[in-house]
Amino acid sequence: MSAGLRVVAGEVSRLVIDRAEKRNALTRAMWAALPGLLTPLAADPAVKVLLVTGAGPTFSAGADIGELVSGADPRDPMAELRAANLDAQRVLREFPKPTVAVVRGHCIGGGLELAVNCDFRFAAHGSTFGVTPARIGVVYPPVAIKVLLDLVGPATAKYLLFSGEFLTAQQAELRGLVDRVVAADDLDAEVDAFAAKLVARSQLTIRSVKESVTALLAGVDADEAAVARYAETIASGELREGVAAFQEKRAPVFPWR
Repeated sequence: MSAGLRVVAGEVSRLVIDRAEKRNALTRAMWAALPGLLTPLAADPAVKVLLVTGAGPTFSAGADIGELVSGADPRDPMAELRAANLDAQRVLREFPKPTVAVVRGHCIGGGLELAVNCDFRFAAHGSTFGVTPARIGVVYPPVAIKVLLDLVGPATAKYLLFSGEFLTAQQAELRGLVDRVVAADDLDAEVDAFAAKLVARSQLTIRSVKESVTALLAGVDADEAAVARYAETIASGELREGVAAFQEKRAPVFPWR
């Protein structure tokens, strides 16, 4: 537990936004604490998947508004908050294993920033999505805009950022913001089944795909890293086991864990 965040470690680990009494509003201390919570999970080979969720009925209602103008520098009162926020987003975005945002209720502002920096977003019916800088006069950082832009394209990114309007889970799914919408009572089972599927797959394949997507979105050549991962699948016996399991009609037991 750290500053309103809680980690449940395991093969499928959970990062829980745990400030339900404030609708899981995110403080500067929470943003600052997040990298320190994620770094050991990223380095732990036993961790295969990370779920990001909120305590109670809400994922996160966004930033703790009272902190937006409370910084020490009157010329830029958001400086410290912005730095902690962008660093936390980066660490989540660069987490080397699959990440899934599990969304109930409101996923607004800073909550949406967490969700879009995950690889996938599963949402319950009745969830609400929005990003609201235009409602309060915040200049949204370009790096955060790019994450949203890469996910949903320019029209939807501008729609969300210009209007500050909220989308239902179904509207968000149609726009590519959400990957799967399910009944609230079925959300945990759906996420658990998907996480179990990811755990059973080739971790080398998953790691290589995530590295390649990150490189390609950044306009960086991905070939060298992918070739190295391919050599690793052969040297580790991962490819051999995958082919043998397919031919023998059984579930593979991949050696690279």
